[in-house]
Amino acid sequence: MNQNPNAIDSRNSDEEVRRNACDVLVVGGGPAGLMAAEVLSGEGLAVHLFDAMPTVGRKFLLAGIGGLNLTHAESFSEFCTRFGERSPECSSWLERFGPAEVRAWAHALGIDTFVGSSQRVFPTDMKAAPLLRAWLHRLRHPVDGRAVAFHMRRRWTGHCRAVAGGWELEFTAPDEQTERVVAQAVVFALGGGSWARLGSDGAWQDWLKAQGADVIPLRPANCGFEVEVRQRRGWSDYLASRHAGEPLKNVGLSFGDDRGRQFARKGEFVLTASGVEGSLVYAASALLRDEVERHGRATFELDLRPDLSLERVQAELTKPRRGKSLGNVLKARLGLSGAAIALLHELLERPTLDDPLRLAARVKGLAITVVAARPLDEAISSAGGVALEALTPDLMLREAPGLFCAGEMLDWEAPTGGYLLTACLASGRVAGEGARDFLSRSLSRNEID
Repeated sequence: MNQNPNAIDSRNSDEEVRRNACDVLVVGGGPAGLMAAEVLSGEGLAVHLFDAMPTVGRKFLLAGIGGLNLTHAESFSEFCTRFGERSPECSSWLERFGPAEVRAWAHALGIDTFVGSSQRVFPTDMKAAPLLRAWLHRLRHPVDGRAVAFHMRRRWTGHCRAVAGGWELEFTAPDEQTERVVAQAVVFALGGGSWARLGSDGAWQDWLKAQGADVIPLRPANCGFEVEVRQRRGWSDYLASRHAGEPLKNVGLSFGDDRGRQFARKGEFVLTASGVEGSLVYAASALLRDEVERHGRATFELDLRPDLSLERVQAELTKPRRGKSLGNVLKARLGLSGAAIALLHELLERPTLDDPLRLAARVKGLAITVVAARPLDEAISSAGGVALEALTPDLMLREAPGLFCAGEMLDWEAPTGGYLLTACLASGRVAGEGARDFLSRSLSRNEID
């Protein structure tokens, strides 16, 4: 592709950025923004990436501390169902860059992957930092294409207007000076509204509305919840002080909302000081959150021993105790943890605890009521954002040609398990290719003129 004669060379200083133009400006240095930059720089375009934080990929690195979950190895058709009401739109991105392409991309960076017992895909060393380092090295020193220029500690002010040559954006530099950059196309990859300390604060919402985008308010996704017990918000001091932070492993959670949507899965459930969280809760969080928003509460059932039938649990609990306490019986015969036993005592009345058959039914289906999602900033991700209807299929704003959006700032959500990261990377690729094609069309029109 022909170069813009006014493009900033990647070696130029920030002072030159203030008075020159570039081909494409990427705003945001998370996975979606980096992927868009990779696509565009690979075409030989002058790509400048601006981010408010000192370094890129900060949320990516934090998410990978416990083991970077890159993607998931289930069938592609099953993978594409994990995006709820936005599955059709997300599927169109994934057809261009799906789970298989993510693994191939990582391998090309020198990062081998493996499939865990849960079908989740991880780097062999389980770490995010080596992958990010390799990625940034390739973006700065490409074998083909043109190096991406990174400009850190540059916070977008919200100023964005159409000018001759494209779009002008304004940033605040570390020295508090204003930098104005003109680009033929812009890719926004500003993240959602969770973990604001890492850069995703959702401040862009009103600014993009000013560009004609329909923006759905941000809400927590993959989040924990506050519980209600006997009309009291939160757990008792006893449970909170002794068991907050303890996981209940291999339990089953089932829930059905008032719209007929059903959830049933086994996994890990974690007690918090005032409620519940953990991978199992996160997986059900979209249904629970929506139900709470409609009715003020949602009640799900927890199966503390999903591997045992109700009849087996009844048989174990109806055997004579021979002087053993209920807690010892539940631990010895059913293998329940101290946290699970405390949860039963927290939620059940004495008559139920003393009746083996009624207790067995509750071990297999313990009702827990949640009344509020934890705050957005605590959530792993967010729902809401730029409505997909406001965008073309290649993620350009219909009302602002040349402005593209990608990543978590779009109105979609997904559970943890590699789905979030894969779709963010895919959307970045779609937006990058869209910006490339937009510039090609613009160049063709200019040559005709």
